[in-house]
Amino acid sequence: MNPKYAALFEPYQLPNGIELKNRIMMAPMTNYSSNPDGSVTEDEVAYYARRSKGVGTVITAVANVTASGKGFPGEIGCDRDELIPSLAKLAKAIKGEGAKAVLQIFHAGRMSPPELVPNNDVVAPGSIPAEQGGNPTVPRELTVSEIEEIIEAFGEATRRAIEAGFDGVEIHGANGYLIQQFFSPHSNRRGDQFGGSVEKRMSFPLAVIEKVQHTVKEYAKGPFMIGYRFSPEEPETPGITMGDTLQLVDVLSDKGLDYLHVSLMDFWSKARREADTSKTRINLLQETINNRVPLVGVGSLYTADDAAKAMETGIEFIALGRELLIDPEWVQKIEQGNEAQINTVLDLNGKEALDFPEALWKVITSVPGWVPGVK
Repeated sequence: MNPKYAALFEPYQLPNGIELKNRIMMAPMTNYSSNPDGSVTEDEVAYYARRSKGVGTVITAVANVTASGKGFPGEIGCDRDELIPSLAKLAKAIKGEGAKAVLQIFHAGRMSPPELVPNNDVVAPGSIPAEQGGNPTVPRELTVSEIEEIIEAFGEATRRAIEAGFDGVEIHGANGYLIQQFFSPHSNRRGDQFGGSVEKRMSFPLAVIEKVQHTVKEYAKGPFMIGYRFSPEEPETPGITMGDTLQLVDVLSDKGLDYLHVSLMDFWSKARREADTSKTRINLLQETINNRVPLVGVGSLYTADDAAKAMETGIEFIALGRELLIDPEWVQKIEQGNEAQINTVLDLNGKEALDFPEALWKVITSVPGWVPGVK
């Protein structure tokens, strides 16, 4: 291996004592490939196993914690105990290839397609439809008791992940879903304990974290990872600003989490509002975190040199998403000194060779520009 890539392969011990074999994670990506009942398919298992052989950690696609929280067709389910054997199959496949297995848990909130949730009952912090994402549904405002039930559901989903043999969970507080909706002044205009000031808008995310942590203490027999993913800014006005996020991250950094994971399309993107717009979001986050908790960065890191440059920022981990769709052996090629052979454009004739489930292949090849090579 070329020494300039050595930083990618340094082991890292998380705050809870778990050691990750390298600094590379597979980013969570919706794959549309589970059965209608939420159980994983054999194609899905093969897809994950193939991409688990080089990375230190695999973060799965989102798994809904309640039936009302489903966001996509073909989504992994973790909303009931009968799915534990299915979840165990997925965890075993990932861990069998040497990676840590992390289940991403979420509720889609106002981003749920009505046809995917019971009684077409789309719920959110308030009755404000999304401006982004193409879902015009006007959601129903959750009652306080329903909010408390969803918090409990995150705990139950964590218990199922533990019983299924996962090494951790990632709380999905990003990409416009329910946890982010509670933090956002666009979607959350409540006047109770869950809305109002930026501190009150943190109440739901912090309650979910507390419930997940309590569940881990109660059920896990050994160290179990808890990560939290967030989106730094929203384009809407009102919407989450970089200033809001830096306040949230400052609080999260002292909550005993094992890592924070910023959701970005471009690792080097800069802040839009309420922060130093001459600095990258990654840099602003690092300044706020100040080494209190590891940070995972992501966003269009396609080549070995891209990844090496990202590591030079001092970030603890990088996550690869589209890169591992295009080239499942991305990590191994660098490790073996063959980084020049990394593919950075999707082979449109490579579905079977790349172990793609049919549903995922149809989606990514129908969205021009999302994955390089798709026009």
